[in-house]
Amino acid sequence: MDNQLKRGLLDVCVLAAIKSKDSYGYQIIKDMKPYLTLSESTLYTILKRLEAADMLTVRSVEHDGRLRKYYHITDTGIKRIEEFREDWKEIQSIYHFITREDGEHE
Repeated sequence: MDNQLKRGLLDVCVLAAIKSKDSYGYQIIKDMKPYLTLSESTLYTILKRLEAADMLTVRSVEHDGRLRKYYHITDTGIKRIEEFREDWKEIQSIYHFITREDGEHE
């Protein structure tokens, strides 16, 4: 898969994982596991990129004597998910064009 496309998809997946409630790294990976496998190093790179783009905010909370970072989606992050949903319609149309059988007309 094209790296740029994959990067965009993973960004939106992470945003979707925290859309309904704030979450932390390990929980995000666990929530995404039924759909895709994501390493910790990849996740934290994505989280930093999304924070820099103002799509999420971070707060630290003490848990079992250690600080745990919780991630919260911002309005900009929610807007990105909505944009992705619109983009996906076009991607599906392109996919159907590419995978149509010879002689098939739409």
